[in-house]
Amino acid sequence: MFRGKNYQESAKLVDRAKLYDPEEALDLVVKASKAKFDETVEVHVKLGVDSRHADQQVRGAIVLPHGTGKTARVLVFAKGDKLAEAEAAGADFFGGEELIPKIQNDGWFDYDVVVATPDMMGVVGRLGKVLGPKGLMPSPKAGTVTMDVTKAVNEIKSGKIEYRLDKTNIIHCPIGKVSFGVEKLADNFKALLGAVIKAKPSAAKGQYIRSCAVASTMGPGVKINQAKLSD
Repeated sequence: MFRGKNYQESAKLVDRAKLYDPEEALDLVVKASKAKFDETVEVHVKLGVDSRHADQQVRGAIVLPHGTGKTARVLVFAKGDKLAEAEAAGADFFGGEELIPKIQNDGWFDYDVVVATPDMMGVVGRLGKVLGPKGLMPSPKAGTVTMDVTKAVNEIKSGKIEYRLDKTNIIHCPIGKVSFGVEKLADNFKALLGAVIKAKPSAAKGQYIRSCAVASTMGPGVKINQAKLSD
């Protein structure tokens, strides 16, 4: 695969055979960032679980101490007083059953997170096939199925992220922007990893964190020594 000049220059900073301490790895990610925009920094964690089994799912949400550097657009499904609550809380879009055809037929996805009150899940459930594959389906575990619409919207707006396994048992999550600097990125990293470790299923056997790496949008991946992450 051909890599651009900036990537090749950045890659020289990273020893591919070495496992770095978390802060050292994040320092390298910041130094290796050469793009003309403020790159997002992502964490990739491979877990020793099998996501095909319901009792080995790892999923949850956490408000990062310093946010993500991006303000998420929130869609709220609600009715009655809860619609006014969603508007007052700063939701970008809100409504009920009338939104179904717009999403289903017109392919409307101008939002990053979907929140729903429990009494609307019968309606939202009909969108499972379109929202599910995009990771947008509300879930009680992520705090996005709730009657406390104000709290849900406020948390999402202040940097709440959802973490979940993909089919290859890896969690991919943003922890901020390169411009945050190492200290803030390290705080967010610790918060995310702490939540993932806490969410370890009782059915998980053997080594839980198999590997961990951090990378910016356009930069090389930097591997982290998982022994430095309390398991």
